[in-house]
Amino acid sequence: MVNPFHVKRTKELDDNSPTKNDRKDPKTIAMLVKDGRYREVYIPEDVYQELREAVAERDRLVQRLISINNQVTRWLDIHFPEFQTVFKDWRRQAAFLTLRHLSTPEKIATAGVMKILAIWKQSMKRTAGVKRAQELVEAASVSIGRKIGLIAAEVSLQNLLDEHELYVKHYAELEQLMMELLLQVPNAGKLHQIKGVGLITTATFVGEIGDVSRFQDPRQIQKLAGLNLVENSSGKHKGKTRTSRRGRRRLRPGLFMAMITILAKNPEFRMLHQRNLTRATNPLSKMQSVIALCGKLIRVFYGILRTGANYSAEKMLGDIERGMRTAA
Repeated sequence: MVNPFHVKRTKELDDNSPTKNDRKDPKTIAMLVKDGRYREVYIPEDVYQELREAVAERDRLVQRLISINNQVTRWLDIHFPEFQTVFKDWRRQAAFLTLRHLSTPEKIATAGVMKILAIWKQSMKRTAGVKRAQELVEAASVSIGRKIGLIAAEVSLQNLLDEHELYVKHYAELEQLMMELLLQVPNAGKLHQIKGVGLITTATFVGEIGDVSRFQDPRQIQKLAGLNLVENSSGKHKGKTRTSRRGRRRLRPGLFMAMITILAKNPEFRMLHQRNLTRATNPLSKMQSVIALCGKLIRVFYGILRTGANYSAEKMLGDIERGMRTAA
């Protein structure tokens, strides 16, 4: 495959013109192929392709759930804005049951506290409490929400709640499938030994890189994720170093979000983060440190998947200490 970006950058070499048409493009592509400036496309096989498809489907479900959440929030802002002062999240069980059975402020105010508690008790082992029900009735009694067009509005809300339940169910089933697929990948389960690394991080990493044996160095994976450093300097001008951001579009944000979680839960990575921020020479900013630690996480993942070794915090920190002494 010839990279379309390369075609765009080289199409002016012959005629010094930005012209683009169906006669010129094939000639430019043929010239790149003749010079060997193409790459073989890697298509994962078996369980790796299954994981890649599962991760893509998860992204679709997440986007749909976010959209539904925004639509329900909008509905509440219009018809019952006080609802969110009683319940912080409409997706919690008590709030969801209330919207299911008593969608409008009028219905809630008419039902009263006892009926609301009865609805909650039907499906909840532990109800939200009398005080919460009283707050809900009081909020409904003084609601400034729109009072017209409620029949169609209730239908719209119930449809959104149906969609939410369906997508939540599909998401749970997909997570179970991803777990089953990961059990088929050698050493993938050992990645969960790292505190803060969960199912989604592991599935995203393995699905996006495919078979780890095709890489000879973890820096290749870093480049695949678009986390390799690039420089823009010329003559006396010294440009800032930044990440290339070219590569697998799910792998890069997947690693970044994983590192945010790891820094909250993992003491050894948090120690490295603090060291990066406070070191005497060339201290990093918070974002620079997170990106650097993403590269470290790639090397840890690569070592575990390639060798089958168990994760060891002491060994990881020891390797860094030895590297610093060697550099000094």
